[in-house]
Amino acid sequence: MVQERIAKLRENMKAAGIDCYLIPTSDYHDSEYVSGFFQVRKYFSGFTGSAGTLVAARNETALFTDGRYFIQAEKELKDSGIRLMKMEEPGVPTLLQYLEQVLQEGECLGFDGRVVKAESAREYEEIINKKNGKMIWDKDLSEGIWEERPAITHHPVFVLEECYSGESASSKIARVREKMKEEGCTMHILTSLDDIAWLLNIRGNDVESCPVVLSYIVMTMEQVILFAEGEKSGVWTEDLKKYLAKNNVTLRPYDSFYAYIPEIHKEKVLLCKERVSCRLLKELSEDVNVVDKANPTSFMKAVKNQVEMENLRKAHLKDAIAVTRFMHWLKTNVGKEPMTEVSAAVYLEDMRKENEHFIEPSFGTICAYGANGAIVHYSAKEDACAEIKQEGFLMVDSGGHYLEGTTDITRTFALGALTKEMKEHFTLVLKAMLNLRATKFLYGCRGINLDIRAREVFWENGLDYKHGTGHGVGYLLNVHEGPNSFRWKAQGEHLSSAVLEEGMVTTDEPGIYIEGSYGIRIENELLCRKGKKNDYGQFMYFEDLTYVPIDLDGVEVSMLEDRDKERLNGYHQGVYEKLAPYFEGEMLNWLRKVTAPVK
Repeated sequence: MVQERIAKLRENMKAAGIDCYLIPTSDYHDSEYVSGFFQVRKYFSGFTGSAGTLVAARNETALFTDGRYFIQAEKELKDSGIRLMKMEEPGVPTLLQYLEQVLQEGECLGFDGRVVKAESAREYEEIINKKNGKMIWDKDLSEGIWEERPAITHHPVFVLEECYSGESASSKIARVREKMKEEGCTMHILTSLDDIAWLLNIRGNDVESCPVVLSYIVMTMEQVILFAEGEKSGVWTEDLKKYLAKNNVTLRPYDSFYAYIPEIHKEKVLLCKERVSCRLLKELSEDVNVVDKANPTSFMKAVKNQVEMENLRKAHLKDAIAVTRFMHWLKTNVGKEPMTEVSAAVYLEDMRKENEHFIEPSFGTICAYGANGAIVHYSAKEDACAEIKQEGFLMVDSGGHYLEGTTDITRTFALGALTKEMKEHFTLVLKAMLNLRATKFLYGCRGINLDIRAREVFWENGLDYKHGTGHGVGYLLNVHEGPNSFRWKAQGEHLSSAVLEEGMVTTDEPGIYIEGSYGIRIENELLCRKGKKNDYGQFMYFEDLTYVPIDLDGVEVSMLEDRDKERLNGYHQGVYEKLAPYFEGEMLNWLRKVTAPVK
């Protein structure tokens, strides 16, 4: 099926005069997770991971993806004829190097410029110019091939009240305009969905597990134009329109955005080339002066205010109760009643649904038993999932969206006898997580400075994990949010330079993955806080947001130093104190046991 689709794609390429065609994983807004209409790369490749770029050259097809998906991609690309390019592995060319190899003199590179970032297109154009070729950036070649392609859909929108957001839309708009003034700009174009939702205090459900609204914003010093679905859909009720009008926001149809862009003249426009599309930049008139800077909203929304921080504590407490109840059920009933990866994930979601203000999972639950745990972003299917037995590890990475915020937690559960190596690996992951969590640092550090606090435990033992140690988390927004993160490699000018500020939320999730055997990951969310200030400067520390027991059955206690025991016991004391008031009887006795001090 995949080979037939690619053959048809090449027919369309030939008809359009394109020698090499790029299909990234994106929508018109540079979103990480995309709705059905935008899953073009998945359609043509069969690869279901959330990150990757398909390149269809004249004589071969390649898929580029990162270390989170190597195992998954190998399985899903089998017999497809698509060459897997394992990014950052020795001997594997980068996407740009590969394009330079496959593009011949005078050839044409094509893509849909609405789903390719402007900055990426600039890099492609440099290669094309070297080859004396050309670039066609306005072709969606899936048209006429993907006959059952889902439509772009617009779902109901709601206003996030100020008791949850902590700041009015008018205040946020004023802050952005101050940043525009600082850059001497008269206009700001914003296309990233989470930034728009945060700015206007609106939420929706246009992307699964991401409570955002398909939209664009063009802002001047006098008005805000919101390009979202217009009158016909009924999504924008009279109350919503009144809310927008109160904030001097004009509503226009979503699909009129690209017709509006060429009408902009003689403005000094603030935008981020790493976040806007190639087509947007190409459509701007030559008399427009572009100022390429990070979106002001990117940093603003990452720094949670006092109301958001207090609400997040409430959301995480609710979530902890749900996940701890799941842990109790799992550990008590494994081997006694039938369980699969899918049924366990459903049970956990049911626990979350009992919480007040729960909206939906913050991403598809990763419930991975045994060898499936080695697939970093594994997704179980009803007709192809593992039975959970009373042995080995079950890794569960899950989260929820609440009115009070977004959660993301991973726990790995020991379900029976473990080998010496399994316990050693579990303990290394635990030590790494505890190390980073306990870090105190001077203000001015970035996540790239602190990643080693977790990773050093692995490097000392000749091990590593092929993903970042942590990512920022939105407030009832995307579960993966920048600009803050913990990683040891820089990623883009605007994406790796964020100083860790009080109010930033970042995950702490080291792991180890043994292909064909098991995977282990332990993940907490950390809230950056100010500590003491003295002659040396402002010291910072992390406050735990996640309070769920670590499965002590996986721990090799002899590997724990006194410092590790102190950290683990202190954490578990906090877990017990937070959760005990909500449990009673056998459940409370069980909680006391699983959070007991390690000697």
